[in-house]
Amino acid sequence: MSRPILLFPDPRLKKACAPIGRITPEIETLAADMLAAMYAAPGVGLAAPQVGVLLRLFVMDCTKDPDAPRAPIVMIDPQLEATSEALNVYEEGCLSFPDQYAEVTRPAEVTMRWTGLDGATHSRDFQGLWATCAQHELDHLNGKLFIDHVGPMKRQLITRRMTKMKRELARA
Repeated sequence: MSRPILLFPDPRLKKACAPIGRITPEIETLAADMLAAMYAAPGVGLAAPQVGVLLRLFVMDCTKDPDAPRAPIVMIDPQLEATSEALNVYEEGCLSFPDQYAEVTRPAEVTMRWTGLDGATHSRDFQGLWATCAQHELDHLNGKLFIDHVGPMKRQLITRRMTKMKRELARA
């Protein structure tokens, strides 16, 4: 089952999330629901607070080739272990900000550590879009949004557009 994705400026998107610790059937269901919502949107990443759950979990799959098999990753209680000095600028979007994009500068490569649905600890190096996505989703778990990485003018412009969009959706 897919879950509805919250739209900015929902206040839950700015809250830090609680650690999960133990993998339960509810966490497994949440991860499956989030993957379904992410693929349906379509997007490459989705964090639990974006579906109204304030827990440290995100899903991602940055496979862009439609002929390639899906490569979903579920990260529970993820931690950033290392970042490269080299930076990458990527035009980021977010499922909680439909049709809004901004250039964000982040480390080009990262090492992440997390607990998988199997209960085991995993560690992996990411680069390119995968690194950008992992950092973007980890930010969500800390109550930080991609617009927090841009200048005040761009942030204000996107905030106004989203407020207007939510008003129009509420009237429809």
